[in-house]
Amino acid sequence: MQELHIKVPGTSETSYRIAIGSGLLGSVWSAVDMAFAKCRRFVITDASVAAAGHLNTLLQGRDAPTYVIHPAGEQSKNIDTVVAIVEAMERAYLGRDTLVMALGGGTVGDIAGFAAAIFKRGVPVVQIPTTTLAQADSAIGGKTGVDSSISKNAFGAFWHPAAVFIDVATLQTLDERQFRAGLVESVKHGLIADQGYFEFIETHLDAILDRDMNTLETLARYNCTIKGRVVEEDPLEKNERRVLNYGHTVGHAVEAAGDYALLHGEAIAVGMIAAGLIEVELGLSKPDRLDRVRRVLEKLGVPVKLPPHLAEDRVIDVMRHDKKAVDQWPRFVLLDQIGQVHCENGQYAVQVGRKIVEKVLTKLK
Repeated sequence: MQELHIKVPGTSETSYRIAIGSGLLGSVWSAVDMAFAKCRRFVITDASVAAAGHLNTLLQGRDAPTYVIHPAGEQSKNIDTVVAIVEAMERAYLGRDTLVMALGGGTVGDIAGFAAAIFKRGVPVVQIPTTTLAQADSAIGGKTGVDSSISKNAFGAFWHPAAVFIDVATLQTLDERQFRAGLVESVKHGLIADQGYFEFIETHLDAILDRDMNTLETLARYNCTIKGRVVEEDPLEKNERRVLNYGHTVGHAVEAAGDYALLHGEAIAVGMIAAGLIEVELGLSKPDRLDRVRRVLEKLGVPVKLPPHLAEDRVIDVMRHDKKAVDQWPRFVLLDQIGQVHCENGQYAVQVGRKIVEKVLTKLK
């Protein structure tokens, strides 16, 4: 088992532990016992994770209050689900000595983290991610939230986990589409921060797609190191942490505008191609760099174009609701080169004219 620690300046807890391994899920409860002995547990998971047997592996026959989100997926990622969870915690007579344990993918982690942030003005949460997406990205860094009927992650809070336990063996039960879509965030990490990591993904794609345990542990270590370094520098996303949004400005809009027919990673793949096209338009890149990224995404089997039914003007409208928009227009994270984000006047999210974005969306059809 490997361990990393993320330091979070400006919080009451100075750091949190990330444990990475294969087959460690069954020992998580005991590890939590040692670190949080005085806390009562409340487990949040979803129907898919429970059906895969991961809830039973975590509990090991123990009886603990549990909320199973149903149906699994983005359609349950809303404020009504959070209210239902908080009220279930109330009915269980839980108080500020509660520890929330989030077992599942990014949706479970986002919902559980947000519920923990607002229950009794905040209780700790342990993230136990079970998908490629959550293990690469969403379980780490403290971003939590749920969607509104208009845009993605409209309600939320920064609520850093008390600990993270990553068992790559849980990925063996993930369906192929979810597995491949979640890997897009790993590609993103290489693009924004580590050319060597991107090259590792390029050269080890077959082993990754075969779900080789050692290779998946290597991915997890790279991802946690990269994201941890960024979060330590900018835990509340004042500037540098925005680099993690590469591909997400268009990607989130595509995801929401398409009524979440695309998985998050699939939408972000489209968004990264959009970002690459913008880079070409602005002279930050030549087309061959974008071709290289596109080849990796195509081998993952994720979309690299807008869904045929999705109108460009609908994507533009949703982008105007982006939570980081200024004057109803978002900023964009772009690359100078693989492994290095473009920084303009000290800012990592920069202005891009609407006409350029509209031109790029037309090229994505």
